[in-house]
Amino acid sequence: MRETVYLSPPDIGPLEESYLVAALRSGWVAPVGPDLQAFEHDVAERVGTGGAVAVNSGTAALHLALLGVGVGPGDVVIVPTLTFIATANAVRYIGARPVFVDCDPRTGNVDVGLVDDLLRRLRSRGERVGAVVPVDMFGSCVDYTGLVPLCAEAGVPLVEDAAEALGSHHRGRPAGSFGQVAALSFNGNKIMTTSGGGMLVSDDAALLAKARHLATQAREPTPHYEHRETGYNYRLSNLLAALGRAQLVRLDGMISRRRQLRDQYAKVFAPVPGVELVGIDDVDSNCWLTVITVDDEHCGWRAADLAAHLAGGSIETRPVWNPMHRQPVFAGAESLLTGAADRLFTHGLALPSGSGLTEQQVGRVFEAIDEFLTSHSGVPAA
Repeated sequence: MRETVYLSPPDIGPLEESYLVAALRSGWVAPVGPDLQAFEHDVAERVGTGGAVAVNSGTAALHLALLGVGVGPGDVVIVPTLTFIATANAVRYIGARPVFVDCDPRTGNVDVGLVDDLLRRLRSRGERVGAVVPVDMFGSCVDYTGLVPLCAEAGVPLVEDAAEALGSHHRGRPAGSFGQVAALSFNGNKIMTTSGGGMLVSDDAALLAKARHLATQAREPTPHYEHRETGYNYRLSNLLAALGRAQLVRLDGMISRRRQLRDQYAKVFAPVPGVELVGIDDVDSNCWLTVITVDDEHCGWRAADLAAHLAGGSIETRPVWNPMHRQPVFAGAESLLTGAADRLFTHGLALPSGSGLTEQQVGRVFEAIDEFLTSHSGVPAA
């Protein structure tokens, strides 16, 4: 059986090993230590915010971020329907209600015009909108030029879900720096990883201090264990922070490698009618995942057909996120839809995009795509 070529595997090497060994030998292995402090400082500096709090997942970061801006039970939170479920789950953790909004079909990012319409609708009904949570999809930033003033005018906090976008920019400004607070993810398939982990980044020192307090079981600063409110066991370990520090050193190189892969995909699919790359015009994306959409009426085959062919060669692909309004757990949730997310789910396919893919693995991917395109069109790929 051939080795599987994965969609976005961790890119780990000797530098990460050296940082981990040094952290082990230092004795700092718990959720406290010099690597943890340095990692928070380095990420905040990279994103351009005043500070950061490292936690054990991007979901934890989202939960604390929503609490930090004052979202409470019964509030409404505007969430893109095209996202990973963690974005919506974090809203439910608080007892708030997610209301879903559709996306821009070109990028998969939230449709800013629809957010405007939805804010007006909710406020006219007397609903309290606790936050708007845009998600930077596949590594491309949302149109913050339009969204930030819209939220400011409405007086609604903007909580940026930048889990997929570390290293990306919008008009020269880094992903993670647009909201009152943002959440990053360092899951194993992200642009860089700490195995599992996440981080809040913000200029709001009080918000970060509160998040740090809640993330450590809300323990009061007393010699004994005392707790005046419910906290969470969310802090990142010093060992995983050491891994993250090494990954951060290599981040620009890993982004460059993913961009090269996206450019190769663009060349291969350029002559194929009905196939487009999502967000291809975004030169400031970190290119976390390369996603194509397939119009079967124009090219004569479906995204699922290509996925099946690649799977036969032990090459992993993935459909675009199944929209939240389709999820059974959110059945009946209010949504403002245009059909764009549904079309991306039906016609979209994420292709192997990892920076750690070897030349041999990349060769296998493009050879398999060439075989498929030749058999379905009679014309070899570029």
